[in-house]
Amino acid sequence: MQFPSLHEWPTTEEAAVALQNELAARVDTSVPVGAIELVAGCDIAYHLTEPRLFAAVVVLNVADLSVVEERTVTREVTFPYVPGLLSFREIPALLTAFSELLRAPDAVMLDGQGIAHPRRFGLACHLGLWLDLPCVGCAKSWLVGDHTEPGPNAGDATPLSLNGETVGAVVRSATGVKPVYVSPGHKIDVDSATQLVRATLSGYRHPAPTRAAHMAANRLRMEFGT
Repeated sequence: MQFPSLHEWPTTEEAAVALQNELAARVDTSVPVGAIELVAGCDIAYHLTEPRLFAAVVVLNVADLSVVEERTVTREVTFPYVPGLLSFREIPALLTAFSELLRAPDAVMLDGQGIAHPRRFGLACHLGLWLDLPCVGCAKSWLVGDHTEPGPNAGDATPLSLNGETVGAVVRSATGVKPVYVSPGHKIDVDSATQLVRATLSGYRHPAPTRAAHMAANRLRMEFGT
């Protein structure tokens, strides 16, 4: 899979925040997305004692949730952990994995935020701009926004709002588990992002794409003995 370079990578928190503010204006979350055949799930695992991460991209067929392709990458961590700036820590490795895919997916899903972010520029927004693909954040943790608790059954959802604007949905991804926080990242709207998550529920808290990537990243981590 090929994609052009979006920018050089900043090395300081101040420069990263400035770049987020600049790029946020380019994010488009107004696009309804129709049928999706292939969705790529992304996730990162971290070495327990060393500054090293393990990135995984797993492409699934939405029709039956079968694995079509998998790519993993390991590399040193080069950006510190700063809340709200996770993309600068994780995206370079994910881009390497995406560059090795034989076929571009129709959409991307990752364990992180989209526009449900203080600067409306979470991990899914940043990756979506790099890949120029519909990208959905499906995070396990709340970051910003107001919501009520969704119903108890898998697929139940309530709106996630920020300053009076709907920026995502809180979705019960499996009966009896905590919900996930869904927000569009780029080239997809809130309703389409929510429907993609619902279409790929796995019976676990992670939808199938991010679950597959989570397992692949941790398999790679275990190969390093951590």
